Amino acid sequence: MSAISTIPNNPLLICKGLPPFDAIKTDHVVPAMTQILAELDKELSDLEVSVKPTWSGLVEPLQRLVERLTWSWGIVGHLTGVKNSPELRSAHEKVQPQVVQFGNKLSQSKPLYNAFKALRSSVEWESLESAQKRIVESSIREAELSGVGLEGEKKERFNAIEMELAELGTNFSNHVLDATKAFSLLLTTKEEVDGLPPSLLSLAAQTARVEGVETTAENGPWRITLDYPSYGPFLQHSTRRDLREKLYKAFLSRASSGDLNNWPLIDRILELRKEKAALLGFSSYAELSLASKMAPNVEAVEGLLEELRSVSYDAAIKDLADLKAFAATKNAQEAEDLKHWDVSFWAERQREEKFDFSAEELRPYFPLPQVLDGLFTLVNRLFGVTVKAADGQATVWHEDVRYFQICQGENAIAYFFLDPYSRPAEKRGGAWMDECIVRAKIMDNGDIKTRLPVAYLVCNQTPPVDGKPSLMTFVEVETLFHEFGHGLQHMLTKVDYPGAAGINNIEWDAVELPSQFMENWCYDRATLFGMAKHYETGESLPEHYYQKLLAARNYMSGSGMLRQLHFSLVDLELHHRYQPGGQETVIDVRNRIAKTTTVWPPLPEDSFLCAFGHIFAGGYAAGYYSYKWAEVLSADAFAAFEEAGLEDANAIASTGSRFRDTVLGLGGSLHPMEVFKAFRGREPSTKPLLVHTGLAVA
Repeated sequence: MSAISTIPNNPLLICKGLPPFDAIKTDHVVPAMTQILAELDKELSDLEVSVKPTWSGLVEPLQRLVERLTWSWGIVGHLTGVKNSPELRSAHEKVQPQVVQFGNKLSQSKPLYNAFKALRSSVEWESLESAQKRIVESSIREAELSGVGLEGEKKERFNAIEMELAELGTNFSNHVLDATKAFSLLLTTKEEVDGLPPSLLSLAAQTARVEGVETTAENGPWRITLDYPSYGPFLQHSTRRDLREKLYKAFLSRASSGDLNNWPLIDRILELRKEKAALLGFSSYAELSLASKMAPNVEAVEGLLEELRSVSYDAAIKDLADLKAFAATKNAQEAEDLKHWDVSFWAERQREEKFDFSAEELRPYFPLPQVLDGLFTLVNRLFGVTVKAADGQATVWHEDVRYFQICQGENAIAYFFLDPYSRPAEKRGGAWMDECIVRAKIMDNGDIKTRLPVAYLVCNQTPPVDGKPSLMTFVEVETLFHEFGHGLQHMLTKVDYPGAAGINNIEWDAVELPSQFMENWCYDRATLFGMAKHYETGESLPEHYYQKLLAARNYMSGSGMLRQLHFSLVDLELHHRYQPGGQETVIDVRNRIAKTTTVWPPLPEDSFLCAFGHIFAGGYAAGYYSYKWAEVLSADAFAAFEEAGLEDANAIASTGSRFRDTVLGLGGSLHPMEVFKAFRGREPSTKPLLVHTGLAVA
């Protein structure tokens, strides 16, 4: 009996168009993926026999084959991020080894690899567009980095490592999700919630209500969780130092003990990555990682990080001294013995006093619908496109998810889903953009048509509470703009070859350029006043708040930059010089690097690495530095708009048009340095970043 006959009309077998989320059930996953993988295995074997070293005889059939897999498996991956459940995990776990196995077979196919190399040296090569050449070259490199040159036992070992790493990454991520979900504080007295703003009391009451507790925002009880919209504000505002300590320690020790312990997984992941790199002829996993990135080598990355560290370290030392001095004027006893869980609290008090406003005061001016209007107005001003609601034109995985279209004139050119709110029980933390459909030229009933791109934009901001819309913190506004930047690069691509359209084939350390670029616009006068309107009265944000926001922009920016550099250097060291099973443990490595990258040494129980999903369960292994590498590019790109004049609508539109045609439009069709130079007319400089963060003078 075939797999499909057990579930007729399995929606995961459609393999094209928008996912029918209303029809997809967990039961569909295993039979659909089993059938697809069996069919693709046969298609791959047939292609290996018939392959020709031409674009139409190699790249096009291979693209069709890959897209069938990415469509179905991509939906499963998306749902594990936004609608996780024990049943879905179990299905994912069952199928993942087969997916990895097929991926290895595909990337290690000698006939396809040889055909790519033959195409590169054929007469057809010179007639290919730059996007096509980049796809061919990256396919060759990817095959080599995937072990195509390995034989016998080495190949078997490599594939076993890939299989185990995939499983470890999934387990790591699930442990973090479960550990975050497992801890909460139920507060029952007014004294326990002293200092907490109304927005957090409402959220904490709603969280308790979901679990069946009778409660009100005024009288409680209130449930505080490790989910960021709850955890972050609690640490900033709670006057109860003992509860701050309890929450802080729970957060930094997530997934570090018991059944959810990620320490052994970290050791195993690093060991396997080192072995994998050695099999491919690299002396470290960092060198393997950088083989496909914009940065030329580890030394270049360390050079940039050290340049930024030397500037930010002194600033961070001063930040801490200032904070201690400020705390001493308010509570000499606490200031004398300042702890990690006190920093957020006193930093928020200092910021409120120094700049005469609190983050909470601004929330009523940033209701999500209004922020979206402001964001869409900006996108129109910069790139000449219009964003319109398209709810109902696509099925969604949760009632809170919205659907939008991007139009050029009257014509739709792209679409996106927006899943804005935190749902800690089923949705992983953080924020991200992912591809749903990639732009391409396709045959449709004998006609060549453009398949329009569709993006997933996922955030974890404060949900609507007590009949009010989602009232966003300014940080949440910046996060939304950041993810929309990724979305714009996916949606406004001009490349018609899926392998280089949107974010595809862009070196990982350049992919944050558009997202970080968009964050700068949150401080732009026209943009901010376009969206900052009180949710009840419609009154614009008062001018004095805008001035205070600008003044506070670089508050403790040295500390903020040093924190990112700490993560980047720990990541690089673990993947470059660290020897698994040697004299130093991963904790030793982190503490050693902390000596020059933190002004506040980690606590003995600090298990931050156990929740560092970016490098142990995401794509940032030996690549966390990418945030800073790309931030240099994005700050310099934004400086082009400043030079043109932010008040000059025509200059902004023409600079925006150039940014759209290069950074957003060219995708992976050119090396990112060439793309940057096409926009800026020169190579990037670190100065705009240091100026924007207040660490250098313009």
